[in-house]
Amino acid sequence: MGIDYVSLFAFAFVTTFTPGPNTISSASMGLNYGYKRAFNYLLGIGTGFFLVMLSCAFLSSLIKTYLPKFVTVLSIIGSLYILYLAFHTLKSTYTFEKTQQKPLGYAKGILLQILNPKVIILGLTVYSTFLMNMSHTFLNLFISAFGLTVMSFTAISTWAQFGSLIGESMKKEKTRKITNIILALLLTFTAIKMLLL
Repeated sequence: MGIDYVSLFAFAFVTTFTPGPNTISSASMGLNYGYKRAFNYLLGIGTGFFLVMLSCAFLSSLIKTYLPKFVTVLSIIGSLYILYLAFHTLKSTYTFEKTQQKPLGYAKGILLQILNPKVIILGLTVYSTFLMNMSHTFLNLFISAFGLTVMSFTAISTWAQFGSLIGESMKKEKTRKITNIILALLLTFTAIKMLLL
């Protein structure tokens, strides 16, 4: 069975672009200090995200090799988590505050990823379900982790540069509801596809 790139992209896109610790903190940094001054923090997030993805890739590879039956358990847990995300996406707000704190740096960006359960579960879900049938060579794991990181970095950069604009447009109740419904439906579709893999 091949890789379902449509479901993988839908899942990765929604989870990296929807409000969460990465996007909201990036938007706040961009709003307060501008993209240039926020860049070190964003780079830290990108580095930490890549390290977490790579760790999840190798962990999933070990599970696939030594505990293959556990892959089904991870798939079910991942699907339930995606449904949980879909539910919370329906109620998402897109607000963040302008503060006077000093800019967060590179190390804080890395730390946020290591302590961010959303990113860890994202990594384990991607590698134990969507990319389970990929040949788990070092090169494949590295390239896939890098590709996911590029998507994540694009998301936080978008929020850092246009966060205030996104926040303003999402203050309109109708726009926010339509956006959240579409994103939640994408996540639900992904969860169902995962259970059918």
